[in-house]
Amino acid sequence: MTTGVIFPGQGSQFVGMLEDFGSDYPLIKDYFVRASEVLDVPLWDITMNGPIEKLASTEITQPALLTASVALFEILQTNTQVLPAVMAGHSLGEYSALVASNSLSFEDAVMLVHRRGLLMKEAVPQGEGGMAAILGLDGNIVEACCDKAEGMVSPANYNAPGQIVIAGKMDALESAILLCKEAGARRATVLNVSGPFHSPLMESARDQFERYLEQVNLIMPTVPVVHNVDGSQAKNLPDLKAKLLAQLSGPVLWELCMNSIYSMGVDELFECGPGKVLTGLNKRINSSIGCRSIGTKDEFSIVSDEQR
Repeated sequence: MTTGVIFPGQGSQFVGMLEDFGSDYPLIKDYFVRASEVLDVPLWDITMNGPIEKLASTEITQPALLTASVALFEILQTNTQVLPAVMAGHSLGEYSALVASNSLSFEDAVMLVHRRGLLMKEAVPQGEGGMAAILGLDGNIVEACCDKAEGMVSPANYNAPGQIVIAGKMDALESAILLCKEAGARRATVLNVSGPFHSPLMESARDQFERYLEQVNLIMPTVPVVHNVDGSQAKNLPDLKAKLLAQLSGPVLWELCMNSIYSMGVDELFECGPGKVLTGLNKRINSSIGCRSIGTKDEFSIVSDEQR
């Protein structure tokens, strides 16, 4: 089997995630302790006890999800025979993939995604921008609807066939939603997020994030990582940094990423992180490729037993 590992982004978090791994896997809490020391924030307590509003704040969500995903990946590595041939992560998950592929230290990644979250939060005042999920329309139709809408709105995530997320200023977003519904969208609804991520409205965050990216020691991944912005691997370190910066204000081309992974001969996927969002998207993109979530102890136990 040729194996790929994928890491989720924002939206997969929930209060109590990974709690069921408990004392059987103490390294979970160890990772959260390490992340808390970087941030001077009680990250494990927030993750276990909330409130959800605190965990959902993007500068907390991002390090919490990265920590959970990296810890689950280490559990997968140390308790099974899984050897990934390629990795990818959805938005924030790209940083989890870089840690797992030895391109970026865990502590540096925690600092980076915390700063990334703060800059994204500050780029557009709360309530002035947002995102919406559009189901049942082809990408070119969604793009045309965004172009027709008055104001700044554009596709932000090409997640799977018939599943696209758009982002922009609220008035423009609402106009694009109506246009998409008129064009035959099965569903078009505003998402509960704090800003218009992966849109040109994040350009100020992208420009400021560059100085933080320059402060960390990045090396080329030891396992290939497919990037969101173009579905390709970085050619060198400048290219790697450019892809991470472009991702902040450009759309996540997840369907393209997955097709790139499939083209490498992958016939088995594992989702390392809470929830099953990417497992669900994989079924929509290519249901012939199996994908397993290991976000709960029961799910991981099944995988672990099979690998023995």
